[in-house]
Amino acid sequence: MNANNLLSVNDASRNKRARGPSTRAVHGGEKQHRAHYSLTVPIVQTSVYTFDGTDALLTYVEERPFWDEPEREQYGRHGNPTVYAVEAKLAELEGGEDAILLSSGMAAITSTLLLLLSQGDHMILSDESYHTTLDFCENFLPRFGIERTVVPHGDYAALEAAIQPNTKIIFSESPTNPFNHCLDLERVAEIARHHGVITMIDSTFATPANLRPLEYGIDLVVHSVTKYLAGHNDVIAGAVIGSYDLITPLRQAKSMLGNVVDPQAAYLILRGMKSLALRVQRHNANAQAIAEFLEGHPRVRKVWYPGLPSHRDHELAGRTMSGFGGVVSFEIDGDAEDAYRFLDALEIPTIGPSLGGVESLISPLAVMGYALLEPEERLALGIRDELIRFCIGIEDTGDLIADLAQALDKIA
Repeated sequence: MNANNLLSVNDASRNKRARGPSTRAVHGGEKQHRAHYSLTVPIVQTSVYTFDGTDALLTYVEERPFWDEPEREQYGRHGNPTVYAVEAKLAELEGGEDAILLSSGMAAITSTLLLLLSQGDHMILSDESYHTTLDFCENFLPRFGIERTVVPHGDYAALEAAIQPNTKIIFSESPTNPFNHCLDLERVAEIARHHGVITMIDSTFATPANLRPLEYGIDLVVHSVTKYLAGHNDVIAGAVIGSYDLITPLRQAKSMLGNVVDPQAAYLILRGMKSLALRVQRHNANAQAIAEFLEGHPRVRKVWYPGLPSHRDHELAGRTMSGFGGVVSFEIDGDAEDAYRFLDALEIPTIGPSLGGVESLISPLAVMGYALLEPEERLALGIRDELIRFCIGIEDTGDLIADLAQALDKIA
């Protein structure tokens, strides 16, 4: 389907009654009728697609489908029907024209930046971007003659002041990892449009169930699909969603770079996304209750969660998000040993480095995620020894709070 046809389909769909997030998660981007009358999207486990004859080959070359679960491909690196189904659902969930599925969240970020930036270009990113993203932009991109400026997250005057004639991209996260700081996305988009700059937001923490940055004028949305979208800690992937014009070059580059997702992983992602809205509701509810409990506990020094009035971006998050997410960061009122004693006393959450799955995971960030940094570097980022990131799953709220309470009692 060409770009014009795709836009006309999207325009027509916008004239219909807007579907809710759970309906979009279950049905979005999927055909009603599939091969072999299968209800679920089949796993097309093949690396090669064949042709019945030269007429079929010539027809494919002349009228190659490019969207909406194409009928066929010719080689697995170029595309796969199961993968296309995931991409169609991602676009539906975010309200984008097109989406591309890649081999990891970092692959989504790095391949997009490498494609959109050239020697002599300049980009801006916020200081609260994921540390591996910062490392890539500060230590890898300069090898290709690409400049970057890091600005404080949420400082819009500094953001606009950093724009240069050769600035091509503004990159940030909302909410951020681990402090849940949020951006006024409409303001960022307005600044970027005024200067002709592309905006790119990592919205992994929010998910499209809580926030849809494209609706605020952002150009590209990035997700680590590994997290909430897949939702079960059993697959690694990333995604970029945006306009057809911006995503098409990324799709073409993916075939060249080879950062593809296999059909088995795509099927797991597709299955996981169907329950996204329901899971995120539970993540949101659990996290809100736990954040309130922790903020009132005498052995907790500080809590970062945008659902709390004490969070610096509470009002902004309330205006732009339908839920505040499933990550609560907090500091134990003590030292590193107290934090370790608390973590070891927990019975439900497991110590682990990821987030967004049905199981609760918890981590002392100074030694998980930031361990390679020098102590002064960690402190500059606000990562203290007693800082804990709690990535809350969908377990029963009362059970999680009771477990936190008994573990906190161990350091009383």
